[in-house]
Amino acid sequence: MKKFLIYAMMGEKMCFLHALMNALDLSESGHEVKIVFEGKSVTLPPVLANENNPLYKKALEKGLIDGVCLACARSMGVEEEIKKLELPLLADMFNHAGVKPYTDKGYEVLTF
Repeated sequence: MKKFLIYAMMGEKMCFLHALMNALDLSESGHEVKIVFEGKSVTLPPVLANENNPLYKKALEKGLIDGVCLACARSMGVEEEIKKLELPLLADMFNHAGVKPYTDKGYEVLTF
């Protein structure tokens, strides 16, 4: 079993759906997977939640979503929406979500 961090940067929904599919596929294959929203991708949780997206919902149910970058959520104007969704806001690297906490635990980083 391997450990993967899906580090999502892109704000395009289609691109992020592929990140979700890969996360779910890896998880269902027995790997440990975490998803972090960084950059423009922080705008996607409210969109996916509002449309009741089945991939997003499944990733939430499986506990794959580890958090959302605090600085980017503020910058993109979605911090309050993220709080309403009860997603953790991550700020370990200059108020951004860094990869170091994951690499220190042996995660391989996949950037989408």
